[in-house]
Order: sequence, then C-alpha cells, then structure tokens
Amino acid sequence: MLTHLAIKDFAVVAAAELQFGPGLTVISGETGAGKSLLVDALGFLSGLRADSAMVRHGAERAELVAMFDLADAPGARAWLRDAEFDDGADCLLRRTLRADGGSRAWINGRPATVAQLGELAERLVEIHGQHEHQALLSRASQLALLDAFGGHEAEVSAVRAAALGWSTLLRERELLSRQGDVSERIAWLEHQLGELQRESLEPESIAELVAAHRRHAHAAALIASCESALARLGGDEGPALSRQLQQLRADLSRQRDHEPRLGDVDAMLDSAAIQLDEALALLEQVRADLDLDPAAFDDLDRRLARLHDLARKHRTLPETLAAQRDALMAELEALRGAGDRVRALDGEITAAALLWRTAADALGARRRSAGGALSRATTGLIAELGMGGGRFEVALEPIDAGRPDPAGGERVEFLVAANAGQPPRPLRKVASGGELSRISLAIEVAALGLDAVPTMVFDEVDSGIGGAVADIVGRKLRALGAARQALCVTHLPQVAAQGHAHYRVSKAERSGMTQSAVQVLDAKQREEELARMLGGVEVSKQARAAARKLLQDVT
Repeated sequence: MLTHLAIKDFAVVAAAELQFGPGLTVISGETGAGKSLLVDALGFLSGLRADSAMVRHGAERAELVAMFDLADAPGARAWLRDAEFDDGADCLLRRTLRADGGSRAWINGRPATVAQLGELAERLVEIHGQHEHQALLSRASQLALLDAFGGHEAEVSAVRAAALGWSTLLRERELLSRQGDVSERIAWLEHQLGELQRESLEPESIAELVAAHRRHAHAAALIASCESALARLGGDEGPALSRQLQQLRADLSRQRDHEPRLGDVDAMLDSAAIQLDEALALLEQVRADLDLDPAAFDDLDRRLARLHDLARKHRTLPETLAAQRDALMAELEALRGAGDRVRALDGEITAAALLWRTAADALGARRRSAGGALSRATTGLIAELGMGGGRFEVALEPIDAGRPDPAGGERVEFLVAANAGQPPRPLRKVASGGELSRISLAIEVAALGLDAVPTMVFDEVDSGIGGAVADIVGRKLRALGAARQALCVTHLPQVAAQGHAHYRVSKAERSGMTQSAVQVLDAKQREEELARMLGGVEVSKQARAAARKLLQDVT
C-alpha cells in the first residue's frame, strides 16, 4: 500500500508531500492545476522513460519519492528478497530526473536501474488512465487477473510443476544424448580405474606407508640411538638412572622428618621412576621392531613411487587419489547405465507430458468458466458506467508450442466493444482514453481487486460522463477501495464525494511563475471543494447544500 509520496521541482510543483491510507483517496482541482501530475510522478517511479521537460523551470532536477507498506504485497517482498533490496516491512522508491535528460533511481537507498524500478513497481501499483503504461494492457497481467478471479492457484501450481518436471527430464535426456558413443570413454575409465584399484589409496593407508618408508630409510640411525639410550638407562655405561633415583630417594627420606616438603619431592621422584621404567620398556620394544632389511625398504620405496606417479598422472595429491578413484568409478557406472537411462527417460518424458496435459486441461476448463463469469460481470458494469451497448469478452486462445508451457495451454486476450454493433477488439487497442479508464475500472470492480497489486490509480476515469453515471462510477470506486487501496484523479463531485480522503490541487502565481500546491481537506474544506466543483467559480448556497447532500448520501 502506498503510504507517502513526495514531489520536488516536478513540472509546476515546487514541493508537495502526501500521506495515503487504505480505501479510496480522491484528488481534485481546477483544470490545469496539475492534478494528474501526481499520477505522472507515480508513473516515473514505476519506470517510465525520463523526460527532462518534467523538471520545473529553473531547477537542476526533479525528485520523486514514494514509500510503500509491504504488508499487502507478498510479490514485492519476494522480488526485493531475491534482488537483495529487502530492508524491513517498508519499501522506499526514489528517482531523480535531471534537466539535462539524465535520470537516477534508488530502491531502499541502494542504486537501481530503471528496469529494476519497473519490475518492482509492477508488483506495487497499477495505473489506469490515458497512458500507455497501464498494467491491464499486458496479456500476462490479464491472465494473472483471470486466474485470481477464478481462484486457480492450485491448478496453476500443478501446471507449472508439471512443465518444470518435463523440462528437467528433457534436459537430462539431451545431456545424455550429446555424449554420443561412449565406448572409448568407458574403456579409458576402466584402464585408469584398474591402475588405481591395485593400490591402497585410503589416506590412512598412505600415511602408514609414508611412516614405514621413513622408518626403514633411517633404520641404522634409529637402531644406534635406541641402543645408546638403552645402555645409558640400563647401566651398561655407568650407573643406571633407576638405581640413582632409588639412592637419591633413600638419602632424602632420612631427612624428611626435618622438612615435610621433602615428602612431596619423594612422591615426584617416585612418579619419575615409574615413567623411567615405562620409557625403558617402550624403548626396548622399539629397538626390537627395528631391523635393517634392504628388501623391505626397496618394496616400500617402489610402492611410494607408484603412488606419486599416479598422483602426477591424475594431477592431484597422493592423499586425494581415493577421491579421484571414486569419481572415476561413479562416472563409469553412469556411462554404463546411460543407454538404459535414455530408454527409461523416453517413457518418463512421455508420462510427464501427459501429466502436464491433464493439469493444463483442468486449468483450461476452469479458465473458460471464470472467463465467462468475468465477461458477464464486466459487461454489466460497463453498461452502468455509461457505455450502453458495449460488451466485454475474455478470449482464450489455445497455443501449440510443441512443449509443455508453465503458463498453461492457452493465452488470454481481453476484448472490448465500446458501442453496440461494433466487433470486440483487444483492450490494448481501444482508442479512447476515457473509455479505457472506465473499462479498466469495470474489470477491477468485477474482479474485486483480486489481482496481486495492492494499489490502483485511476486518472480521469470519469472523463466524458456526468449525472447518474458519475454517481455510479464513484460508488464503484469506493467499493473497489474496500478491497484494495485506490487513488482517483477526478473532476466530478459525485466521484469526489465517495472518497475516504480528499486532496485538492490548486495553482497560483508566485514570483512571476505558476506553481501548484496540494492540500488535504478536512470536512469543511471538502464541502467547499465539492461546492466549487458543482457551482463553478461563484459558490452559491445551493451548491453548498448540494455538496452537503452528496457527502451525507455516501454509504
């Protein structure tokens, strides 16, 4: 929902700020005061091409800012998250138009392209008016509105999922088919795998091999060091350390009565004696395991050399050869089963296409039913809106793309005959801007604002009408405002009286330059504005009475 709009140096508006709430907000003012500039500002914030003529004379740039509450815009929240523009529960759009023709845009304070601004705005606001940027002119938007009107969410999801499943299977089959004859690849893999499988390649085995090779390579030095240590510890070369410790403990024990702390020293020496005995036992075991065996060393050396050769061949480290072996094995198994998989995929692709067709037929039937209902409802509303004899049709055109389409088996086109006896034509080709605005209003009211966009803007929707039809237009807009936020630029008091909030745009000359100002109206000011709209420049008592009557009749 649009909550705030700020405009600076835009056309004849020096500065204006508007706050918006739910329901219907109407904007009125004298002809030429700049009522539609607020709609134009939203248009530029929705990605319209920059126009330097919209910069106020004498200013370097125009600045436009809009704040949206995202509580009722899940599509916009998802887009912001995916594009990494998300920043809390609100969204701030900002755009500047420079007098030299340049333009810049920001989303939540981050620089953005105009295309990104347009993509996001499509999920936030629809503009219905006499301009080419209307959402309902897009066939994709028409299809989305029809599905929302019919409540086809489950069927649309089923069709999209079926099409995605079919596409995934087809891509897998194409990938396998592009491999062609894989017999040479299989033979090469079998040879490479055979070489790797003849060796123990697990990291633990390689670590043990490297340790054994190092031990045999330094066997002579290890044996000499162990024998020398054993001789010293065991007493072959002088008094044994264990015997020296025992004698030292005996000497200290005789003095322990005089110094209690010597007991702690004795305990430490006792522990040292135990550690010394254990070290001696382990050292004897290590020496017993050591042996000068040139043949064993040569065997270890050859095994280690083979591992390094394999690592160089596969351009990896010896420690990762096991992973390379497993990868080759997985590829070999996949290639051996490729033929069987291709044959299986043929059946799965056929079944997936049949599943899509079933889901698409079900969706198509729902769309035809919803299209008829929407056509009847909108045609009735068109007549109420002063286009007697006109009719609205939802045309569904089957497509034959040769492959399952995520959008279903048909496309939609909204057709309109503005007058009796005229053939229906596509909505996007309707010439009259006023008619187009009223038709858009009729469609939105018939659909009860069921499309996903939370804010709808109608510019001069009441052009060319008056009297009872104007009252009906106003009531329809108010009804639409109960389902979606609606903004309407109007020159008719019957329409303006139906608003939940009312802004007046006025113009005046300041310092030799015409400027527009925007003012929110309280109850008294609103009555005066409606009286002006009813009676012209000179506001009479009768006009004020009629204005009060209009406001009292609003339900």
